[in-house]
Amino acid sequence: MITISLCMIVKNEEAVLPRILEPMKTVADEILIADTGSTDQTKALALQYTPLVFDFPWVQDFSAARNFICSKASMDYWMWLDADDVISPRWLAELLTLKHTLNPSTDMVMMKYVTNFDEKNKPVFSYYRERLIKNRCGYRWSGKVHEAVTPSGTVLHSPIEIEHRKLTAGDPDRNLNIYEMMLQNGEILEPRHQFYYGRELYYHKRYEEAARIFIAFLKEPGGWIENQIDACMQLSYCYDQLGREEESIHALFHSFSLDIPRAEICCEIGRHLLNRQLYRLAAYWYQQAIAAKPDETAGSFVRQDCHDYIPYIQLCVCYDRLGNHQKAWEYHLRSMVLKPYAREVRANQRYFEKLLGITSDASGPA
Repeated sequence: MITISLCMIVKNEEAVLPRILEPMKTVADEILIADTGSTDQTKALALQYTPLVFDFPWVQDFSAARNFICSKASMDYWMWLDADDVISPRWLAELLTLKHTLNPSTDMVMMKYVTNFDEKNKPVFSYYRERLIKNRCGYRWSGKVHEAVTPSGTVLHSPIEIEHRKLTAGDPDRNLNIYEMMLQNGEILEPRHQFYYGRELYYHKRYEEAARIFIAFLKEPGGWIENQIDACMQLSYCYDQLGREEESIHALFHSFSLDIPRAEICCEIGRHLLNRQLYRLAAYWYQQAIAAKPDETAGSFVRQDCHDYIPYIQLCVCYDRLGNHQKAWEYHLRSMVLKPYAREVRANQRYFEKLLGITSDASGPA
């Protein structure tokens, strides 16, 4: 059986810290926490779970904080979590099993990170992250923001899920400020951080600047392919906001020169064509989204709804507009199986009930 050091960096997390430490104390052989300047009861709460609580002055560098606390780990592996992460009883049991059965030749275990949920708490956005890492093998965090440990060696992809569940919104400007401080200091953003800088600009509605960054990133030879594909979609979003529709759809098609079509890209193409009332063409691309099977182990951002729910509900619309109400009904039923609670599904159900003659004031699927 392996041993595990849980390594965390925290600041003002009194509302959530016990939520993750209480279950994890049954797994971790030691818990190490770096506090980067809490002014609440975070440190006092942490000390209830471990004596290994350290002060680390915040220097606008997440990797520096994580490398500091991970360097103090003494067990076979170290595992990182954020204070507002959650592990369910099901996955906690799987983590305990993994602890007892992991082949010690494994260098790194990737686990799924679920970061967005629908109105019924169903996961809708996830990606694999390095989570359990062999100690004393030279692994280090890099990146002042959106920090990561580059996977290498013998890597295992586990089905275990960690959920990121914030109770309150953090500082929306934090990451952008760090990137802009780096640029002011003359630092050159490596391709990965160019990509994330572009995303931060987009979130802040600086669409022209974001578009320029994404275009520059896509020209970089060292960009990771999954980031490149996502950059095509982010660039498309920028052009949407700027009212440049033709450039928006061309950005999406550019992703096909990088790798096989992703469901997320196909759905975006379908959306453009549906808005143009090109229903047959839109239906084709939504069908392609269904056919695109995600390789979650590639590390890409997976929007699960783009593989089933969104194509189903939009194909319902397309076939209804094409006059094929039977096929539209079939796709409606598929969407209903997935999300009977969704507003659009309920609206479509009412529409089809009216279409079948219960009432006569139907206007069409949502």
